[in-house]
Amino acid sequence: MKLALIGFGQAGGKVVDEFLAFDDAIDGGFVESAIAVNSATTDLKGLERVSEENRVLIGQARVKGHGVGADNELGAEIAEANIDELQGAIDRIPIHEIDAFLVVAGMGGGTGSGGAPVLAKHLQRIYTQPVYGLGILPGTDEGGIYTLNAARSFRTFVDEVDNLLVFDNDAWRSAGESVEGGYDRINREIVERFGLLFAAGEVREGDHVAESVVDSSEIINTLSSSGVSTIGYASETVETGGGLLSSLTGSDDAFDDGAATNRLTSLVRKATLGRLTLPCDVGSADRGLVVASGPPSYLNRKGVERGRQWLEDETGSMEIRGGDYPITDRDEVGTIVLLSGVTDVPRIDQLQQVAIEAQETTEDVRATAEADFASLMDTGGELDALF
Repeated sequence: MKLALIGFGQAGGKVVDEFLAFDDAIDGGFVESAIAVNSATTDLKGLERVSEENRVLIGQARVKGHGVGADNELGAEIAEANIDELQGAIDRIPIHEIDAFLVVAGMGGGTGSGGAPVLAKHLQRIYTQPVYGLGILPGTDEGGIYTLNAARSFRTFVDEVDNLLVFDNDAWRSAGESVEGGYDRINREIVERFGLLFAAGEVREGDHVAESVVDSSEIINTLSSSGVSTIGYASETVETGGGLLSSLTGSDDAFDDGAATNRLTSLVRKATLGRLTLPCDVGSADRGLVVASGPPSYLNRKGVERGRQWLEDETGSMEIRGGDYPITDRDEVGTIVLLSGVTDVPRIDQLQQVAIEAQETTEDVRATAEADFASLMDTGGELDALF
């Protein structure tokens, strides 16, 4: 699937940078173009792989390259005011070569959470290709303002894209990690899951062709239900070179159909019932897609089909697709499970409730502060101001 990636804000730019590295590492070929948009100069300079010409600084007249300070209303205003500049960068994308746009943003900050929905709305108005969002939710310990930003951005973003893929930082934090190290690891987790999904089906000269090909239409059809989607992933290291055990026993799991089938079925269950990018009730999914990846000899149609049937039973949906994505030089067999149109998502309910409380608290604090200031400055008319 050929994508035009647009990272909006600090988190969005870093994730797009990581997507470029991953695409290169697996020779996936799914990134057709990559753009990073920000209102802060330093964030754009910190990127390593997005080309200089595709780093777009917006809002210079308002914020002078210093960012919007977690004010996502300002982020939205700046994006709207600079839409022509954004379009100039998009005009460099070979539109006839792409299958979809993917707008990536952290939803707790200012520039990305405010600007990404504005850009998505603009893309929907002009192009016929699907516009997907990849929204990254902040952790619950990051503060009320980031939760409020994320809740308001979520409500807006999900209405402006064909489907919103969500990654919840809160479900992926590890105790004792440094902030920088934690975000770097999380970005890699994001990119591996979504990258393997979008890379599936891209075949180059000399590649192994999948037994059951997953092409862009399979992904597009799975995401066509709109709403919110989540991804599960599970993998297992395999011996790709015929190790000591196989030489002693004269057997090789790579050509054992029974073992390959059982492994794939088990991995589909682990991916579905393990840690999803956005935890949810699997049974609430409207559609689904199963993709098996790894060395070709470890993949078989029966394993994918059994995994697909199991997911069909779990979700109660008749629209569960499946296929495989051979990667010759990988020493892992993995399964990606895409669940689209999920509706039973406790994290979103919690996010919105906390945001409502934060909004009410903010309004109360603001009203109290205004009253206290008026009281502080009240001299009973006995003291006049200079002018």
